[in-house]
Amino acid sequence: MTKDELIHTLNKLRALPAETEIFEFKEAKNGYDFRKLGKYFSALSNEANLKGNPHAWLIFGIKDRGRSIVGSRFRSERKDLDSLKGEIAGKTTNRVTFIEIYELLLSEGRVLMLQIPSAPKGIPIAFEGHYYGRDGEELSPLNLEEIERIRAQSMTEDWSAIIVRDAAINDLDPSAIEKARKNYKDKFPGQSRDVDSWDDLTFLNKAKLIIKGKITRTAIILLGRAESEHFLGHAEAKIRWVLKDAKGNEKDYHIESCPLLLAVDKIYSKIRNLKYRYMKDGTLFPDEVDQYEPFIIREAINNCIAHQDYTKGGRINVVEMDDQLVFTNLGSFIPGSVERVVREDAPEEHYRNKFLATAMFNLKMVDTAGGGIKKMFNYQRARFFPMPEYELSRERVKVTIIGKVLDLDFARVLAKKWDLDLDDIIALDKVQKKKVLTDSESKRLKRKRLIEGRKPNYHISFDVAEKTNMQAEYIKTRGLKDDHFKTLILEYLDKCKQASKEDIDNLLLDILPGVLDEKQRKNKIRNLIYAMSKKDKTILNQGTNRYPKWVRSR
Repeated sequence: MTKDELIHTLNKLRALPAETEIFEFKEAKNGYDFRKLGKYFSALSNEANLKGNPHAWLIFGIKDRGRSIVGSRFRSERKDLDSLKGEIAGKTTNRVTFIEIYELLLSEGRVLMLQIPSAPKGIPIAFEGHYYGRDGEELSPLNLEEIERIRAQSMTEDWSAIIVRDAAINDLDPSAIEKARKNYKDKFPGQSRDVDSWDDLTFLNKAKLIIKGKITRTAIILLGRAESEHFLGHAEAKIRWVLKDAKGNEKDYHIESCPLLLAVDKIYSKIRNLKYRYMKDGTLFPDEVDQYEPFIIREAINNCIAHQDYTKGGRINVVEMDDQLVFTNLGSFIPGSVERVVREDAPEEHYRNKFLATAMFNLKMVDTAGGGIKKMFNYQRARFFPMPEYELSRERVKVTIIGKVLDLDFARVLAKKWDLDLDDIIALDKVQKKKVLTDSESKRLKRKRLIEGRKPNYHISFDVAEKTNMQAEYIKTRGLKDDHFKTLILEYLDKCKQASKEDIDNLLLDILPGVLDEKQRKNKIRNLIYAMSKKDKTILNQGTNRYPKWVRSR
């Protein structure tokens, strides 16, 4: 949304006579309790669903009474605001988080507009395992009737099971039916002889692709001729492969339509699964491996097919870059959080396309026992590559698979057969990607002496460095004590007599800890100078605040 659109929305909400269940004003002048914010997220998301609104608003920096702008200093740094998305996602159902967090710098003060998505159909949103709602303007537990009303939304007719009028078996691709028979026999070898004796209609009924001889949308998606896609109306049964260069420019593309059973292999053949050569480190790594485990590619594409929300009329996308693959499909992530799926290895409780998922299971395309996603994580683990990355927002699922070693420290920890479970590896993977850890993740890794540092700048611990021969890298990452940098400044002044801000930046920026970004390094230098001039009184400024000239105190 543009600034003008945000201001228009804000003024419209301020003009309403009272708060409703789908927006809330808070002063939050100096901050706001995270747990209470999470409760409001749950409440506003659920109420937006019940009221049929696509989103709700939680607005900081405005008084409830009088609606005057007072300004908010809540998370004044943009990176802290952005990290809030991950922190909320870690404690909500399905990792649902903010659509966007807008920052308005108005003449009266800073206003934050936190846009909260409506709870997906059939799935009430909990925060820390509890469902919240609104009773008028009051925050309260979501009552049982409202919970059941949301859950009942998932009991609507399965789109994928709908009979397609006027479609006949001639609208299905013979090659796709033949492939389906082969896959079915591989899945159920005990029925192999029976399958050979069945005619096509009998087989399709048994495989649950059609219903009593009538063609379903599932049959068209998986087995339909390309020209039969029109039977799906505005829905699309297409997979688009795009090849991009290092700058993000599109170099090539290819689109496959139904039958998607055959399209999976055709899209797979487009992907350049190049050889990846590890950096030599004794005999730690093999000379070379494929960038991507074939199972991971097929599993990701098939998951997109099974969980795509076809009512939204979009395509499945596979984007190939030099060192990563990105898979996207429309629709919320029904199974719940990725961490729960991996940890519990549990079957899904709800399916958007239950009939389609069942047919794909019978054709050996997906594993409805919940093991497919966990296998993807374990394949990456075995290759010392980063874990699959899931982005669940805006009614879309995005999965990124990285085909290289991202952080040699992380790879060495895995290669040394460190005693880690998959939860630990997923958390350590966040550290190598410089993503925010949840409080429970950081506590667990610290308890196991795997990481050190302060939130959000964690790094490998000395114990890990010592056991993986990474002591030198540890020192570089951890950085040196402040006294060391102060001594360097004093030595510079002894030699050069005075120093400008630029002089001190040039002296220190390149030797500060690598875990800090450029802005954090500059803040570190500012804090050092402040400590030396105000507390230690070892230096003084003979210039101006804007153009300082630092000299030794005498």
